[in-house]
Amino acid sequence: MSIKILVTGGAGFIGSAVIRHIINCTNDSVVNVDKLTYAGNLESLNEVSASPRYAFEKVDICDRLSLEHMFIQHQPDVVMHLAAESHVDRSIDGPAEFIETNIVGTYTLLEVARQYWSGLEEGRKNCFRFHHISTDEVYGDLEGPDELFTEQAAYAPSSPYSASKASSDHLVRAWWRTYGLPVVVTSCSNNYGPFHFPEKLIPLMILNALEGKALPVYGKGSQVRDWLYVEDHARALYKVLTEGKVGETYNIGGHNEKQNIDVVETLCELLEELASDNSYSLASGYTGGFMSLVTYVEDRPGHDIRYAIDASKIENELEWVPQETFESGIRKTVEWYLENKEWWARVLDGSYSRQRLGVEERNK
Repeated sequence: MSIKILVTGGAGFIGSAVIRHIINCTNDSVVNVDKLTYAGNLESLNEVSASPRYAFEKVDICDRLSLEHMFIQHQPDVVMHLAAESHVDRSIDGPAEFIETNIVGTYTLLEVARQYWSGLEEGRKNCFRFHHISTDEVYGDLEGPDELFTEQAAYAPSSPYSASKASSDHLVRAWWRTYGLPVVVTSCSNNYGPFHFPEKLIPLMILNALEGKALPVYGKGSQVRDWLYVEDHARALYKVLTEGKVGETYNIGGHNEKQNIDVVETLCELLEELASDNSYSLASGYTGGFMSLVTYVEDRPGHDIRYAIDASKIENELEWVPQETFESGIRKTVEWYLENKEWWARVLDGSYSRQRLGVEERNK
């Protein structure tokens, strides 16, 4: 039986991967709800946007009246909540937007979803789910080299971003305990892959290298992250949505712990191998070695040292494991950026943002 899934933040990096997975790999329908901030890019959904099972609504999750109208209009069976401000550096420079979107927006969405769920007939009410997508950053960082974040780990967020996500997690669980809203929560490790906004580490390194720009690495690059290929994450999220137990939290990790400097070195090696076959004048004629572009910069305030996910629960209970190793996933990622210059060039020059104007014109 097919279902209709309301996905918030569906024009973002992870949200667009989730929607592509649903449209391409299931018979379900999607309503993509996105405010289209700087990180929202409808061009990431070009391959599925013509599907009769896909609909888009330009709505801010803080706008309660618009959310209520949308729920009534589309009658979703479940909600996947991915809409969030997510860049740590931006949260340090301007935390207000993170408080507004990640906390107030989640509260508003929860209230509208609860009101909608309460009015459903019994069968649909029993099947309804509110799936909240969070991050391992809510746990802070790990001290020992062998420690892992489990679903029972204490919260110790370090940045305005992770603190706002931790707050939203607590709200979601409170709406389950207090009101009975059927929720599931997932916390993931660092994602990477196609359609990643260029300010994030991996796409930033790739695109800066191709343009001969400095590759800025915080501190000594010794921070450790567990890297998860975004399409593996999308599969895991759909599995939790459809098979996860109400009230439970599932950690999703890639089993790929790497120091940031090792990630940068791997990217440079792949670009040395792959970029010469593409139409990049710098890359094809560059003889200095891309690692010579690495520039160590002052570490950011409150920078967590190590994240690592224990994903045994989702593996044991839902039989999910990542399909990509770091080696296979990072190669696919570099190849994608080399083959899709039009997508990222439009992001870099800002022309992708004209989609907002087009959407607004159509909605008048």
